[in-house]
Amino acid sequence: MDPSFPGLGTAVNVVTVVVGALAGMAIGHRFPDRTRSVVTDCLGLTTLLMAGLSAVSVTDTVLSDATGSGAPVLIVLGSLLLGSILGSLLRIGDRLESLAGTIESWFARRSPALADTDDADASGHVTTAREKFIEGWLSASLLFCVGPLTILGSLSDGLGRGIDQLLLKSVLDGFAALAFASSFGVGVLLSAVSVAVVQGTLTVVGVLLGSVLPEPHILALTATGGLMLAGIGLRLLRIKDVPVADMLPALVVAPLLTQVVVALR
Repeated sequence: MDPSFPGLGTAVNVVTVVVGALAGMAIGHRFPDRTRSVVTDCLGLTTLLMAGLSAVSVTDTVLSDATGSGAPVLIVLGSLLLGSILGSLLRIGDRLESLAGTIESWFARRSPALADTDDADASGHVTTAREKFIEGWLSASLLFCVGPLTILGSLSDGLGRGIDQLLLKSVLDGFAALAFASSFGVGVLLSAVSVAVVQGTLTVVGVLLGSVLPEPHILALTATGGLMLAGIGLRLLRIKDVPVADMLPALVVAPLLTQVVVALR
C-alpha cells in the first residue's frame, strides 16, 4: 500500500494498540498484583513526562508572537476553566462512565472469557470489573488521543505529508497498551476504537480542509492537552482523582480562545 494513502497511519496505530492490548491481557494475569501496580506506576510517570513535553508548547515563540508574551498561559488557563465548567455542567465524565459500563456489560455477556474480574489491592480495596473497564478505557483513550502526535500526525497524514509522526506514536501506544492492559484488561482494547474515531476524523479534516488550524492554535491546544495528560498521570499514580473527562471541552475552547486573542490584538 502507498505510504501516502490517507488513513494508513491511523490504521497502523489501531493495529499496534490492539496487539499491545491483547498481549497485555494474555500475560497480565501471570503477574502478581505488586508487579502490575509497579507497571501502572511506571506508565503514570511516563505519562507525566509526555504531559511535560506537550505542556511546554505554551512557551513556543510562535504562540507568544501571535497572542502576546503574557497571553499563552492565560489562554491555557482560560481553556481549562471554561472547558471544565462546560464539561461538568454537561456531565461528560458521568456520561462516558455510563457508556463504558454499558459496553463492559455487553462484553461480559458476549465474551465471558474476556471479562475482567474483581481485584483487591495491597490495602484490601476491591476494584470491580466495571471500575477497571472504565478506568482502562478512559485513561488509555485520553492518553492515545490527546497530544501533539495525535493532532499533528493525523493532519499530516490527511495532507499527504507522510505518516512518520503516527508511526512513532504507534510504537509508543503499542507498548503503553500492553502495560495498561496488564493492569486494566479489556477496557484498553476498546481504546483502539477511540483512536480510530479521533485520528480518523482528524485525517478526514486534513484531507477535506487542508490546514484547519494555524500553528499558534495547535500549540495552545497541545499545551492544554498536556495538562490534561498530567491529570491522567496523577490518576494513574493514585495521587489525585482528576476529572479529566470533564475537561475534554477545553480542547475545543483552546483554539477558539486563541483566535479571540489574536483577533483582539
